[in-house]
This record gives sequence, structure tokens and C-alpha cells, in this order.
Amino acid sequence: MKKRTLGLVAAAMLGGLSFGAGPVSAAPLAVPGLQTDQALATPVQMTRSERMMMRDRMMQRRMMERRMMERRMMRRKMMKRRMMNRM
Repeated sequence: MKKRTLGLVAAAMLGGLSFGAGPVSAAPLAVPGLQTDQALATPVQMTRSERMMMRDRMMQRRMMERRMMERRMMRRKMMKRRMMNRM
């Protein structure tokens, strides 16, 4: 009995792999016996404080990028002036 059920399970798995997702198919191959956790895939609404924190972080990043860009431009400008004064 156990051999028969084991044979059926093996045949079903091999048949499913060959028909479901073969080398020509674009479907990804799944590892047998491994299931994805549904809790990781469910979307969760953010709270107001989380949204505000994300907004603040994005504003800080933008300010830092702007500051770095301004400094870079000022350095280039100063370097250009120095080079012109040398001549």
C-alpha cells in the first residue's frame, strides 16, 4: 500500500513538473513541499505616523542631495576662479 501511494505521489509530482513548468515554459519552478507564507504577501495599510516618518525621510534626502549639488557647484566655481587667477 505504501509503495503504491509513494509511486502515485512521485508520478504526480513528475507529471506536474513536466507539464506545468518545463524548460520551454516561462513559469518559475517551485520547490516541492515549500509554500510561500501568506502573511508576508498581504498588504498592510500604513499608519499616519509611518507616512509622516517616510515623508520626513524623503524630505531630508532631497535636502541632502540639494546641499551636495550646491557644494559641488561651488567647488567647481572656486576652482575655475583659482585657475583663471593663476594665468
